[in-house]
Amino acid sequence: MRICWSNWALVVVVVVLGSVSLLASCGQKGDLYLPEEPPAETQNENDRP
Repeated sequence: MRICWSNWALVVVVVVLGSVSLLASCGQKGDLYLPEEPPAETQNENDRP
């Protein structure tokens, strides 16, 4: 079974684009998780009218 050159070209393009996308995400900064929501604000006795 022979593989057409266009099939090889498709495989190469997919591998190159996949590698580039993995390398592009390595430099991201910041939290790698979803931060927890801050606690709900409660009224202090001094804030009441």
